[in-house]
Amino acid sequence: MTASKDTPSLRPMHCELNILTRSDGSAMLTQGGTALVASVRGPVEVRLQHMNVEKAHLEILYKPRSGLGSVNDRLLESLIRNTYESALLTNLHPRTSIQIQLQEMQDLGGLVACAINAVCLALMNSGLEMKYLVAAVHSVLDKDGKLQLDPDELQSQNARAKFTFVFENVSRNTVSIYTHGKFTSEDYHQALRMATEAVEKVFDFYQEIIGKQAKVL
Repeated sequence: MTASKDTPSLRPMHCELNILTRSDGSAMLTQGGTALVASVRGPVEVRLQHMNVEKAHLEILYKPRSGLGSVNDRLLESLIRNTYESALLTNLHPRTSIQIQLQEMQDLGGLVACAINAVCLALMNSGLEMKYLVAAVHSVLDKDGKLQLDPDELQSQNARAKFTFVFENVSRNTVSIYTHGKFTSEDYHQALRMATEAVEKVFDFYQEIIGKQAKVL
């Protein structure tokens, strides 16, 4: 299943669900030229060292397009884990593991936001219970001090700062914020306002994708 959402502010988004047969949920998401495949397994048997009698253990594995994983890849895993540990109802599945795997296909800007959104679509496809859906929006502060929403790789070059805001769909509050570089308080709040408006397009995209899946079923 494929759908797209092209807006004046965000790069085109395309998603295909159920692309992997050996997972409980999967999604391939592209945002502009950035593409990732996310898959979900679980709840499944957990290794003894990770067993928790109160909730499921959340495992995140990120695979780069080529080569071995780097320190930045481990950081991305941590960012995704922190985001989804608050979103998933892990207390419904104690003594189990929920495994999320991400395969990078291409990175042409906004990788963190694309990864978080891909995971959410895969989780929705899996049917695992969530407190709320999450969606991420990326922006950069360019060398001239101008904010660029959802920039591609070329637009991101020489950026003074980068912002990724993650929102939940119930109250539209932020659940995670990732920043890098030098910026003022005014820059930050302007980026947040921009992301707050743009994230509605991502949530609309989720609704479109799931609505089309429901029609097929």
